[in-house]
Amino acid sequence: MAEGGPGGMPRAIAPPDFSLYAMLSEPSFSPDGKKLAFSVRKANLGEDLYDSDVFVADVRGGRCGPFTTGGRDSDPKWSPDGRSILFLSRRGMKKEDKGNGLYVISAQGGEARLLVKSEEGVDGPQWAPDSKSVYYLSNVTKKPKSDVKVIDRLTFWFNGMGFIYNRRKHLFRVDVATGKPRQLTSGSFDVGDFALSHDGKKVAYLASAVEAKPYITDLYLLGLAGGKGRKLTRSNMELSGVAWSPDDRTIAISGDDLPAGFASHSRIWTVDPRTAAVSLVDEVDRDKANSLNTDARAKAHGPGNIVWTRDGIYYPQADGGAVRLYRMKPGHPPELVVGGDRSIEGYDVLGGSVAFVAMDASHLEELYVTSGRERAVTSLNSGVREKVRIIDQKHISFTASDGQEVEGWVLLPESKAKVPGVLYVHGGPKTAFGHAYMHEFQSFAGAGYAVIYFNPRGSDGYSEKFADIRGKYGTRDFDDLMEGLDHALKKFPQIDGERLAIAGGSYGGFMTNWAIGHTKRFKAAVTDRSIASWISFWGTSDIGPHFTEDQVGGDPWNSEEKLLNDSPLRYVPSVETPLMLVHSMEDYRCWMVEGLEFFTALKRHGKEAELVLFPGENHDLSRVGKPKHRVERLNHYIRWLDRHLKRRR
Repeated sequence: MAEGGPGGMPRAIAPPDFSLYAMLSEPSFSPDGKKLAFSVRKANLGEDLYDSDVFVADVRGGRCGPFTTGGRDSDPKWSPDGRSILFLSRRGMKKEDKGNGLYVISAQGGEARLLVKSEEGVDGPQWAPDSKSVYYLSNVTKKPKSDVKVIDRLTFWFNGMGFIYNRRKHLFRVDVATGKPRQLTSGSFDVGDFALSHDGKKVAYLASAVEAKPYITDLYLLGLAGGKGRKLTRSNMELSGVAWSPDDRTIAISGDDLPAGFASHSRIWTVDPRTAAVSLVDEVDRDKANSLNTDARAKAHGPGNIVWTRDGIYYPQADGGAVRLYRMKPGHPPELVVGGDRSIEGYDVLGGSVAFVAMDASHLEELYVTSGRERAVTSLNSGVREKVRIIDQKHISFTASDGQEVEGWVLLPESKAKVPGVLYVHGGPKTAFGHAYMHEFQSFAGAGYAVIYFNPRGSDGYSEKFADIRGKYGTRDFDDLMEGLDHALKKFPQIDGERLAIAGGSYGGFMTNWAIGHTKRFKAAVTDRSIASWISFWGTSDIGPHFTEDQVGGDPWNSEEKLLNDSPLRYVPSVETPLMLVHSMEDYRCWMVEGLEFFTALKRHGKEAELVLFPGENHDLSRVGKPKHRVERLNHYIRWLDRHLKRRR
């Protein structure tokens, strides 16, 4: 890869350059607060995989470097007694091998020791308070007698996991001395998260057991001396985080009771484990999660964990295009702990200190510590700007035709002449763009395209009312995008309004398909992991029935005409915009049928269309797919845009 441009100046960013980026895991304090363990992940284009090692850094500066050299190590956690570090690893495994292993290594260094290795995967490990055992989640699969799949479960496959009709995720414990694992939960439910009490006698865990509503999650309490979990909630919430109070008398959970369906904000609640009384302690109308879009983090999605210390309950909160860290004590107003126009990507708390990983739209992830005064612990991405030219985004906002303020951003490539533009629509719809780095956008700008992106109605980061577009896809959200585009063109006259494209993935793919059936202003479009028909999506997506019924407003029997009318497929005869359709062949969120049927309909009607299929990839290709496929995907985007938007000489 070229090191900078002519004369040693940084060059324009190109698709392969994401291999320059260091992506950091959530940090883990040593018990004495002097060190931090975390992992660093980088794309390896030569071997078409990701290298990852555990790093250790001195909190007050000084040493920061690799602690393991397995090349496949991640997610370290320091033991409560300070003597050991556990981590997950795929060391010694081939790319096609399934699962991973759980290892322990002395905090002084040396050889790591394997505790558990499982084809079913090891996930979310946590130390017991006495450092003598480790708790973790793993799948339990009922092995079939043949390769014929006999399915009687509604949720039969899931994106990134494949067929799950015979699989459940449960809680395990492994003894550090003997390496013997023991399964602690069993049954027809899936454990999603858990937290050990400080006295080590109980575990609170979240589990989904309602087959027809897999999004419904309950809080359970399990005594570790034996017995079954006791349900504390009433099967009317979706939950994502759990933490014990310092005195083990109360449990905090993050989640919602669906007041606005899947547009609902996650909030902070407390539960009395003795009486099962559930209390809402958070009145702030903002989501307690990180749903910012970025393709420069180690995992597909941002963190949403909560931590409870003597200082209060810590949690991330979506604030417009930023994700900040707050804390609150029940009965008191929240306090801002880590602010700024950036994205909190993971954190740990010890005493009065907070370690956190953060990025913004122009700066990649680094590790920081604050105890009232913030300082950087790492500078692992500091050399990127010496090699490539990162373009700073420009913030814009406008008042929509109904009076609502909507914000967005623009990346402008360096050019004295007018440049073509790409309106990019995020997925979700309840995610957001903003102060998080997007390699994809930098690559488009590096290829000479202005990138225009908004948080229209339906987006996260604002009020619950703003996010709630149930039954209204393609209406107010579409208007926000078109009005926003008009505003951007007026504010930035260097963008050529005659050479515009629209692109987006998932819900953004739906909106791209929808837009080209309802306007002729775009000269090209790229739709990615998209939705063409709500009827086919209802029956094939891993979230199809409940998502369609909640977000679109019906099912194929009671609302057939609405589903058809709200589907981009209906408007194919009106399409004049050349469309490239990108789809992953193992995408079970927006199954491949969506791309195939839209492409077939376009070609049948004599439209210009091209279909690009990626084998072995799922819905998260753009974020965590195979490195070479990620590069090829962006190259196809740029090729299509060049064909239709670049002036011929």
